[in-house]
Amino acid sequence: MPTQLPLPVRLPDEASFANFLVCAQNRAAVEALRHFLAAGHGSLFLHGPPGSGRTHLLQAGCHEVEARGGAIVYLPLGELRDAPPAELFAGLEAHALLCLDDADAVAGRRDWEEAMFHLYNRCLETGCRLLLAAARPPQQAGLVLADLRSRLQGGAIGALGEPADEGKIAALVLRAHNRGITLEPGVARFVWQRSPRGMAALIAVLDRLDTASLGAGRRLSIPFVKSVMGW
Repeated sequence: MPTQLPLPVRLPDEASFANFLVCAQNRAAVEALRHFLAAGHGSLFLHGPPGSGRTHLLQAGCHEVEARGGAIVYLPLGELRDAPPAELFAGLEAHALLCLDDADAVAGRRDWEEAMFHLYNRCLETGCRLLLAAARPPQQAGLVLADLRSRLQGGAIGALGEPADEGKIAALVLRAHNRGITLEPGVARFVWQRSPRGMAALIAVLDRLDTASLGAGRRLSIPFVKSVMGW
């Protein structure tokens, strides 16, 4: 029997449901995910564009199941494409929750798709819940193995949309609040107007401002943001 490869994947502590802004563009998918984690079975396939929160939600789901005492595994397939899939997936069906992020990163590779199909079947046998994420739904994700597409399309599917502009500003304020930082909506809007609009870029700016604020002992005002970011 193949030996499972070591998986040194550390989940960020801030990836939680409390730190995720639920809005019109993602509400149904988040509700589907919460139900899946509480009482679901089989698989749930979340899809959405960059900035829609796919990775955050998968990691939040891992934290929630782990907090209940369940064993979890999170695999970012985009970073693991060079690993042998059969060995990587060996024994993972013994966990309570298995998350495959960027599942479309290995689409079109027969060895990966076959290994994922067999893993899916083993998860059905053991009751391990399989949570996947990709940019597009299963039928559009570039999968060539018809049996795998059929399995994934037969499970639950949730569509995530990127928040509208006001939602991004609100998400930035929420993230800051949960870090213990006071970020006034006007300052958040100033950051949003001058930084790249994607959520990942906005959070990166918040990380930089957080560090600078702690170091200088200053609150996040527009003049301070200007001085730190050079705007």
